[in-house]
Amino acid sequence: MPTFSLGPNQYGKAETRIVRVTRGPGGDGLTDLNVSVALRGDLAASHLTGDNGAVLPTDTQKNTVYAFAREHGIDDIESFATRLARHFVESQPSIHGARVTVEQYPWQPVDGRHTFRRDGGEIRTARVHFDASGTQVVSGVRDLVLLKTTGSEFHGYVKDAWTTLPETRDRILATSVNAAWRHTGASFGDARAALIAAFADTHSLALQQTLFAMGSAVLAACPEAVEVKLSLPNRHHFLVDLTPFGLDNPDEVYFAADRPYGLIEGTVRRDDDVAEEVVWSF
Repeated sequence: MPTFSLGPNQYGKAETRIVRVTRGPGGDGLTDLNVSVALRGDLAASHLTGDNGAVLPTDTQKNTVYAFAREHGIDDIESFATRLARHFVESQPSIHGARVTVEQYPWQPVDGRHTFRRDGGEIRTARVHFDASGTQVVSGVRDLVLLKTTGSEFHGYVKDAWTTLPETRDRILATSVNAAWRHTGASFGDARAALIAAFADTHSLALQQTLFAMGSAVLAACPEAVEVKLSLPNRHHFLVDLTPFGLDNPDEVYFAADRPYGLIEGTVRRDDDVAEEVVWSF
């Protein structure tokens, strides 16, 4: 007769949307977040027998997010996530580890007082792990769209019977940056600026080369950062053939293809970093 056992498990409240308005005589401030909580601990009974004696309801987790936003405010998302993660572990004997993930959607003031506009599609992210071994903070950015009209090449690659791509010494290079950096207090603004500057300043022979330059730039600009993970989809731009219409096209009119696309991913680490990253499955 086969037997079965429970493997790693976690539970929590996903995607609690919260908008925090900071009222002030000189105008209001706006913070727009999406907060997800995942908890681990002595929770086997709830799976094996349905005993919920160790389970903090996910609805309670949601309410805690709202209450902490009111009581403590939201200074930066890393601090907010850390405060929540520590609370869940330190207030619940059955919970040994907490992961709080936060996405921040940027808004810019329009009139300096009460009106705002959503600032593009870029999203700031933070993920905090807290347990008995300590706190780990991973900050990042998602969907940071960058494009350079020149300063990018691609040639010298493997060619086989199915290769049709021509080599190029000059092309448009565009990507939507997804980056995350593990750190002990790095400035988000400095890391973001380093990513953008490296993309702009690197004469790229491959998007892989640009990825390494971007990760290295973050580590150079932020001594508190120990590693950077990047995922860079190659947003291809193809020159449109206008000869059927009797027109030339001196590298001016392009077709932007959304799929399929190359996806370049990698991690850049400090050579002297020996710390191991806490990785939770699923």
